[in-house]
Formats: sequence, C-alpha cells, structure tokens
Amino acid sequence: MDADPSGTRQEPSRAIQLRGLGRDYGDRPALDGLDLDLAEGRSLAVLGPNGSGKSTLLRILAALLRPTRGEVRVLGCDLPRNSWKLRGQIGYLGHEPLLYRDLSGRENLELQAKLYGVPPADASERIEHDLELLEMGRRADRRVSEYSAGMRQRIAICRAVLHRPGLLLLDEPDSNLDPAGRELAAQLIGPATGLTRVLVSHEPERARAESDLVLSLNHGGRIEALV
Repeated sequence: MDADPSGTRQEPSRAIQLRGLGRDYGDRPALDGLDLDLAEGRSLAVLGPNGSGKSTLLRILAALLRPTRGEVRVLGCDLPRNSWKLRGQIGYLGHEPLLYRDLSGRENLELQAKLYGVPPADASERIEHDLELLEMGRRADRRVSEYSAGMRQRIAICRAVLHRPGLLLLDEPDSNLDPAGRELAAQLIGPATGLTRVLVSHEPERARAESDLVLSLNHGGRIEALV
C-alpha cells in the first residue's frame, strides 16, 4: 500500500478487474466465470494447458476480442464499450511478432511510433535506446525477412514497449530467445520495470518467481487456482 500526503495508507489502483468473464467459440467455452483483480504495478502469471484460454484472456484484455459475457475493466476503461480509450496504454506481445518482413527492424519501429503518435524526437531516442538494450542496434537496418526468429522476437519486444504503455500483455515473450536474449529482454519487459504485466507462460516455476499473482486455468477456461 502507498501513503498519501495526509499519512493515510491507500490501496494501489486496480489495473484489471474481471467479473464473471466468459468467452465462447460456438458452443465451446474458452473462458468461463473468471473473477480477478490486479493492482497497478503488479505482475500476473497465467498458467494452464493448451486450450485453457490463456491467449484468449490476453486478447480480451488487449481489446482485440470481445467477451461473450461478464464485465471487463482495464486501466479504468470498461470493455468493449470504451476500448478506444485504451489505445496507447497497452503493449501487446502475441505469438506472432507483427512485423513487416520487407521493412527493416528500425523502419518497423519508426512506423509503430507514427501509428501511436509518438513525437519524432522521442521516437528516435526511444528506438535507439531500446535497440541498444537488446543488442540490435547494428542489425536494425537489415530487413526483417533476413532475421532469425530470435532477432524478430527482440524487435517485436521493442515494438511492444515503444509507446511506453502502462500495461504489458505478454504471450510467451521468451519464445525463440536464448538465455542471453532473455536477460536482455527483461530490461524492457521484466518485473524490475515496475510495469503492470500479465504474462502467459509454459514455464510455471519461472513465471511464479517473476509474478505477484498466479492464475492457473484448466481445460474449459475455469480457474483452477488463484494464488
């Protein structure tokens, strides 16, 4: 808890609130009856087998997918009604890097900055900073089609944080990264950043060690454990 000037201790604001969240694909529930609160500045790990709705949950939180039922509130915005207010506040890293293969890594980031309205001076500084952190500065002017999978993932991580979001939604962010790449990536998306994070992972022990709260889902998208 934080203290206000009067000396009264206050609970952190809630970044995510879910009440009875459900999402169906036809007659098959992918998520069913999720209730959850996540405070700002905290990390949530989402665990479970394939088909338990982990990626579906991230896409709903990113306002990329509409829930079938229930209430969803992210960074003070009710979804899907006010999803437009979330633009620029969320950094989403999915299974695909979402990069234009015929552009260079740098050009992809410059385009991302324009799409999010980042001022040119700020964009240039951030791009150079993030590329150097992930040791991609010397390779940033090569076309993405020439990159290895690990290099594409590093650029995708830069893309996800370029607009300096308040919430990171990370779906297997270590995919295709070697141990050195993971350590570098942690500088931008790891727990030490202090950002609110929702992390989907198939590495339970590592995810638990990096998170304040752990949500385990079972087949059918129901809560198996929340600790």
